[in-house]
Amino acid sequence: MDTQNAPQLIEHIQHSIPFTPNDTKWLPSTARFVTLGIHPNASGAISVFELHQGALRTITNLQKPNGLKCGSFGASSLHTHHLATGDYSGVMSVWDLEYPDLPIYSAQAHLTIVNAIDGFGGHHINCGPPEIVTGGRDGCIRVWDTRVPSPVVTLSPEESHLSRDCWTVCFGNACSDTERCVIGGFDNGDLKLFDLRVNKIRWETNCQNGVVSTQFDRNSIEMNKLLVTTLEAKFRVYDMRTQHIEKGFACLVEKAHKSTVWQGKFMPQNREIFITAGGNGGINIYK
Repeated sequence: MDTQNAPQLIEHIQHSIPFTPNDTKWLPSTARFVTLGIHPNASGAISVFELHQGALRTITNLQKPNGLKCGSFGASSLHTHHLATGDYSGVMSVWDLEYPDLPIYSAQAHLTIVNAIDGFGGHHINCGPPEIVTGGRDGCIRVWDTRVPSPVVTLSPEESHLSRDCWTVCFGNACSDTERCVIGGFDNGDLKLFDLRVNKIRWETNCQNGVVSTQFDRNSIEMNKLLVTTLEAKFRVYDMRTQHIEKGFACLVEKAHKSTVWQGKFMPQNREIFITAGGNGGINIYK
C-alpha cells in the first residue's frame, strides 16, 4: 500500500497532565475516558475527561494512596461504569466513578504490583458471569468474582520454580455461559492459555522475548485470532482455530521497528485491522 492510499492518522487533541499515565480506557457508550497513573510522590491518580467542542474537559481528578498501574471496564455493565484497577501495592479495587471516594470492592490480589488487569461479562449476554483477571509481579494469575471476597481461580507457579513476572492477561473464548479462557504473558516470553472450564493449561509456548500485551480479536466468540506483542520490536498473530498436535497454533511473526511494541489492539469495527504502539513513539496500523 503506497502512502497516498494509506490511512491517515491525525492528532485531534493534545493535553498535559501532572502525573505519569499508565493506562487509559474509554467509558463504554460515552465520549469520556479515564486515565490512570502515578504522581511523583507515588500516590495514585484517576482522571476522567470528556470530549467537548474539539477540546478535553476535565470531569474528575482523584488522588489515591498508591500508584495505579492498570484498569478495565470489562466486568461493568453499560450503565454503572464500575472501574476495576490494580495498584503498585498489589491491591485490586473496583470504583464507582459516580461516588469514587471509597472502592465498592477491594482485595489484596498479589504480593506486590498488579501488572495487568482485564474484565469480561459486564455488558455481554449469554457469556457467563462478570469476572476480573489480574496478573502480578509475583507470577500469579487470579480470577475474581466481586460477589465473593477471595479469588475464584488462582494460577500460580510451582514452589520449586522461580516465579516470573506476569506482564499481561486477557479473557477470551467466552462463547457460552460455561466456556471461558485466560491468556497470560510473562517476562521470560512464556505464553500460557488457561481453560477456566476445566481448570487446566490448554496450551503454552515461548515467544523468545518478554510478552507485554495480548488481545483476542473478539473475546465473546470462539477463539479466532490472538495478537501478542513483545520486547525486541516483535509481534505475533496466532490463528487459534488451526492447531497442530505438536507445533501448536499457526502463527505469523513480524518485526515492527527497533523498539518494544508496548500495545496491540484490534479495531472493534473491523477485526482484520489492528494497531500497535511502539517504544519509539510510533503507531502502526496493520491489516
